[in-house]
Amino acid sequence: MKLSVRTRVNLPMQGVREGFTRDLFKRVNPPFPPVSIVRYDGMEKGDLIHLELNFLLFKQSWVSRISANQTSDEEFFFIDEGLVLPFFLKHWNHKHRIVKDGKSSMIIDEVNFRAPFFFADWLMWPFFYLLFLYRKPIYRRYFAGKG
Repeated sequence: MKLSVRTRVNLPMQGVREGFTRDLFKRVNPPFPPVSIVRYDGMEKGDLIHLELNFLLFKQSWVSRISANQTSDEEFFFIDEGLVLPFFLKHWNHKHRIVKDGKSSMIIDEVNFRAPFFFADWLMWPFFYLLFLYRKPIYRRYFAGKG
């Protein structure tokens, strides 16, 4: 399943790129399930991100590797791919794009995921879509303070 969410922020592309840090990553995580950041290397190719999701009665690990990143005058992107995923996922690919938009930038989250069963993809899509909509006001506030 694929989804894409766009968020315009009032900061040039380079400033947004520099703001993609562990601090921002902590802020965009939703209240449930609580997420602990076990490891956050960054957004360079080969970097690892290891999360622990706490579902109260049990915990699940989520480990992703940055498989690609690229910078041009118009866009910066990096891709995280799931290596170890929680039980409800069997595939995860998230392309984080920061696109120049005049003096502003567009943050584009492009996600491709699969659940263990095809019908579960359709059940998970609204959940993940809302999860990325949750990030929009956080991105706007966070980057408004960086300019």
